[in-house]
Amino acid sequence: MRILWLKTELLHPVDKGGKIRTFHMLRELKREHHVTYLTLDDGSAAPDAAERAQEYCHELVRVEHRTRAKFSAAFYGELAANLISPLPYFMKKYKSQGMRREIERLVAADNFDVLVCDFLQPSVNVPPRLPLATVLFQHNVEAMIWKRHYEVQSNPLKRSYLYGQWRKSHAYERAACRRFDHVVAVSEEDRETMERAYGLKSVSDVPTGVDTEFFRPRGAERREPHNLVFTGSMDWLPNEDAIQFFTKEIMPRIKQQIPDATLTVVGRNPYASLVELGKRDPSIIVTGRVEDVRPYMERAAVYVVPLRVGGGTRLKIYEAMAMEKPIVSTTIGAEGLPVSNGRELLLADTAEAFAAAVIGVLTDEASAREMGERAATAVRERFSWDKVSEAFAESCARAVASRKATRAVAGDDGSGALENLLGGRG
Repeated sequence: MRILWLKTELLHPVDKGGKIRTFHMLRELKREHHVTYLTLDDGSAAPDAAERAQEYCHELVRVEHRTRAKFSAAFYGELAANLISPLPYFMKKYKSQGMRREIERLVAADNFDVLVCDFLQPSVNVPPRLPLATVLFQHNVEAMIWKRHYEVQSNPLKRSYLYGQWRKSHAYERAACRRFDHVVAVSEEDRETMERAYGLKSVSDVPTGVDTEFFRPRGAERREPHNLVFTGSMDWLPNEDAIQFFTKEIMPRIKQQIPDATLTVVGRNPYASLVELGKRDPSIIVTGRVEDVRPYMERAAVYVVPLRVGGGTRLKIYEAMAMEKPIVSTTIGAEGLPVSNGRELLLADTAEAFAAAVIGVLTDEASAREMGERAATAVRERFSWDKVSEAFAESCARAVASRKATRAVAGDDGSGALENLLGGRG
């Protein structure tokens, strides 16, 4: 197949879940298919990001696009202006006439078989009624994330704003999903949610994968018996909420029983109050971005995933499983993964239950080691990237094969509803 792949960022550095999933998926697809990668470029990628794109695509096309820095005055101004927009802010910020023109130009100039929109965000620039099969790759159910943000927020002003973002997200995501020929979800749960909430008929689920050769214990680090670790981009709101929840409500309970317990938070762009907490409290270690998360994972006694907000599936859990780590997660943290509570990991949703589960793992090393070994066996047998990418390619091939029949039956591709939300072409 000839694939036109749409994205809002270059992939290097490959340092967060969505990039990791896309990078490994494309690297495998490139072996058998021709990939043209069209992306927005805000200048924040690694200096060699364009050069290294050859690792995952045959052609790279970049469209310059600037977004406001988080927490700047201009950023807050855009948030305020978004109150009167029909689009949620996380979609509005990626609207680009330049990208739309490039899609039209490339489709007219080349004989692509399928257009893949990677994440919901690039869809804001996809023209209606394209003459090729279209696939939306949904790493999350985005409206669900905003609904959960709204549900856990206690500040009345923030809660009101998040409610508006949730309702806008639901309306946009429903319209967008319905105008693509096929939607690919990353879990059975997400697939069922979109079928139910958006009335989708052509939707499949492709599991998340993990690099089982890269993520493997090397025996190079000494295990610290009371160290906990969390990995993830700290500029992603669900991760910020998770660590605030953990440091305020869970960690104090753990330290009542294990006073020398420590938490290492590994991830880029930690929020300011977490950095300050790390300076005041020696039990909280904040690393910022690191080149390799494996040493931090290998030193830890427990891998924690205290997420209360989120969607899709957590690559971080598969990585921890491959590293043979005992894992304690919330139900949302492990959502969409084919794992069993008490077998490959422990699930706990309240602060009290989460702290008790962590304490249990820290005080029973033999059981913790057995759980880690079971988890590693499961992920190595079932979730290598070559198998995952093969399943994704099959979904694209089905979309290509059914394109004419689907359009003949449906008549309407849903573009009208979406164009109304977008305000036409402007």
